[in-house]
Amino acid sequence: MDQKPGFPVFPMHFRGLLLLAGMYTIAWSAFYKWFGPTLLNWLTIGNGSIEGLPATYYGNFGIVVGLVIFVSAFYPVSWVYLIIAGITGKIILAIWFTLGFLPDLGWNKRTAFHLIFNEILWLIPLVLIFLRALQVKGYLDSLPEEK
Repeated sequence: MDQKPGFPVFPMHFRGLLLLAGMYTIAWSAFYKWFGPTLLNWLTIGNGSIEGLPATYYGNFGIVVGLVIFVSAFYPVSWVYLIIAGITGKIILAIWFTLGFLPDLGWNKRTAFHLIFNEILWLIPLVLIFLRALQVKGYLDSLPEEK
């Protein structure tokens, strides 16, 4: 008996995670854009220098990354490139925060929270969703075309 592999399914909760990741990224980035100095002062726990830190640019870039992730949820299998762009954006945000903000803000529980929970931890579900979308896209591309 010939056993065919099953159709790889892209579950609806993956779309929900993409929407949530996008909204979460947009929300935190909006804090950086509109409340930058206040947020950075809170992140330092009053022990760092925040002058000259580009919080507005960081927030603007984060909002764009969040929008890319959010929009990718509408057609995740067709728009796989948006998911990988969102992953790349989250990596850039994490590196930017680590190299551009941490030296001035200092390492503490608040900066650790932002870096780990707002940037790095989101990479795990985003990568898993990207891999599943690639798997479904590859399966759909392998099907013969109907006339």
